[in-house]
Amino acid sequence: MPRTPSTPRPSRRPASSGRRRFAPITLALWAVAFLLAGSASSAAPAGDQPEASFGTQVEVSEVALDVLVTDKDGNVIIGLGPEDFKVEEGGKAIDLDSVSFYSNRILDPDAALPASTGVTAKDSPQSRYFIFFFHDQRKLAGEAFQIYQQQVQAGRSSQQWVREEMLPGDWVAVVGYDVKLKVYQDFTQDRAALVSAIDQAVRAEEGGNWPSRAATGGPSLAEFLPTGPDLGRKTRNIYKGLQVLADAAGHIQGRKNLLLFSLGFGDISRQGYYFPDVRYYPDTLEKLNDSNVAVYSIDLSPPEVRHSLEGALNQIARESGGEYYFNHTSFISPLRRISEATNGYYLLSYESTHPAGEKGYQKVSVRAVNPEWKVRARSGYRYGE
Repeated sequence: MPRTPSTPRPSRRPASSGRRRFAPITLALWAVAFLLAGSASSAAPAGDQPEASFGTQVEVSEVALDVLVTDKDGNVIIGLGPEDFKVEEGGKAIDLDSVSFYSNRILDPDAALPASTGVTAKDSPQSRYFIFFFHDQRKLAGEAFQIYQQQVQAGRSSQQWVREEMLPGDWVAVVGYDVKLKVYQDFTQDRAALVSAIDQAVRAEEGGNWPSRAATGGPSLAEFLPTGPDLGRKTRNIYKGLQVLADAAGHIQGRKNLLLFSLGFGDISRQGYYFPDVRYYPDTLEKLNDSNVAVYSIDLSPPEVRHSLEGALNQIARESGGEYYFNHTSFISPLRRISEATNGYYLLSYESTHPAGEKGYQKVSVRAVNPEWKVRARSGYRYGE
């Protein structure tokens, strides 16, 4: 029976951490084969020694990928199992060990769901984590009034979302970037504090990471970020800013959704085409994926305006498991779509092997068997760390 879209439901257990999910479970499997040239008895010719051939030592890693599955209208699909996904590493098909569903919604006790969904009214909703990232465009756009107005409108829509649509289980942080990363608000559920922080971020006020900004009693970015002037020194380009932010977010369990308000960044060819900065982009993407941070790029350009750097916003969103939003008349529209799409996700678990002692980045491809469903998943993970 084909699956149907429905309101997502909660799971029975919390999700594990983003980065630590695929930290290797070092089983150190040794395959040792001894090839004997003859019998070990005294009848063996003098001087003949048995030859030994040692197999390759490998590490078996448990990999867990957060995967969003929606229909064409953005509704979360529930009730899926291992048979509904196709996962590949380096072109090789992967057999899934388990598929679990997690949601931030509370199940209606009167709702009748198929047993295959694996969720019940006793399940607890999961928290969501949003990082509002305002990439200040005024200096980049030469103080262009229209671009600044777009930035202001993005801030107002973000404040509206916080006031009216932020859910009780949501944790939200606010950061900005002009020539360095700035922290305006650590993760909090305080709507008034978030509205004030967004206002500061839109105006690109001087921010930083000082002990007074760190969250207390809840998830925290600031706790794992450089403090004082070190934050500026270590984030002198936006790639470094994203890397440092991803490293800090990796200490928080679960999927983190980074809402990037920007016109894009990167290099432009003589023909006017975007291409990623090879010095920084690969490491940035790896850190985002390793820390389970999905980028939702929200283009600050006016409606129906195309530009070369939109390719940067599209690429980083697609490869980190997020989505790129453009050509909107109001910024509240993409914010609502992001909120709807992140109401529930699947955790796909399987085992993968790599040579022991090696470090690297493993690319992963995740698809749904049903071609009509839209799948968002990160494109890889780090191993050996």
